[in-house]
Amino acid sequence: MVKIAQILVAAGKGARVGGDIAKQYRFLGGKTVLERTIAATLLGGQITETIVVIAKGDSQAAELLAGYELRFATGGASRTESVKAGLEALSSNPPDYVLIHDAARPFVSGELIARLIAALSTHEAAVPVLPLADAVKSFDASASTIGVDMDRAELRAVQTPQAFHYAKIKPAFDNLPSSAAFADDIAVAKEAGLSIAAVDGDAANYKLTYQSDFDRAERNLMSTHYTAVGTGYDVHRYADGDILWLCGVPIECGYTLLGHSDADAGLHALTDALLGALCFGDIGDHFPPSDPKWKGASSDKFLEFAREALTARGGKIEHVDVTLICEKPKIKPHREAMRARIAELLSLPLSRVSVKATTTEKLGFTGRAEGLAAQAAATVRLPE
Repeated sequence: MVKIAQILVAAGKGARVGGDIAKQYRFLGGKTVLERTIAATLLGGQITETIVVIAKGDSQAAELLAGYELRFATGGASRTESVKAGLEALSSNPPDYVLIHDAARPFVSGELIARLIAALSTHEAAVPVLPLADAVKSFDASASTIGVDMDRAELRAVQTPQAFHYAKIKPAFDNLPSSAAFADDIAVAKEAGLSIAAVDGDAANYKLTYQSDFDRAERNLMSTHYTAVGTGYDVHRYADGDILWLCGVPIECGYTLLGHSDADAGLHALTDALLGALCFGDIGDHFPPSDPKWKGASSDKFLEFAREALTARGGKIEHVDVTLICEKPKIKPHREAMRARIAELLSLPLSRVSVKATTTEKLGFTGRAEGLAAQAAATVRLPE
């Protein structure tokens, strides 16, 4: 059986995209780019070993990828040095084939990987290419001027993964001078005289380089998501006390709500709404009132748990709406503070948080001012 390894190059800083976070660690649809790339490459089952090349001193990758069977290598100042380090990490138990892939290409498909592997049965290296649809001209970057027309029929855009016979590409890198810095790995193969096959690339396998690429990726991911709406409902009776907690806001009103935790009916209903959208049970399943650990607990913790569960699923909260049903206290003076607190807890813009109140026209337990009720709805986007 052919042994196939991969090297993921994740040692760069991604300066062109901007920001303080290296692009492989930026979040994309609830997961980091690096996590998405690794998951995509392993989906087809062809890869048996993975080396992730990271920057010196990078401790984030090991924590982030703890659930995967892989090894790390420390990269260098250039891509060429980083790939060389990855190849060296495989030398103690060399594979037959090795694929070298950019960590910033998270949409690689199993079909593309299969095409590359198949091409290695007749060639020593393989590279995915795409034809150019637009007119192509030379360009003087220093003067921002257009030059001569170029024949796009003779040009191709080159992607990764790029695939090689390990026994051929390893010495090709070993023989390079220490100052060598190639644009990609197929250029090293060409320099070494290896036979190279060009296979059809995949337009969806684009590299995240600029902010516009991340914007495009978010749009693409959203198109593979579905909208879910969860609802929640909670009731608490009034009791003697000084402060009543509602939607994360303390209200000094001379009475409180009776409950095992802080009895914040607004946050309880909203927590159940998020859990409902996830099909993840209800608040009592995760924070049972029989557990003394939650005695007097702040309901912020319950809502944060639901938010983190949603993030772990790759979901995104679109909008939340809370309705408070009570004769007292008056909600309007506190409504904006409640909206702001919920927005803070869920990392949402204020424009996506609604809090409103109503009464039952003196009917029922709320009409008799024996307690209050809260209902909530949460609209979320979840991956298929």
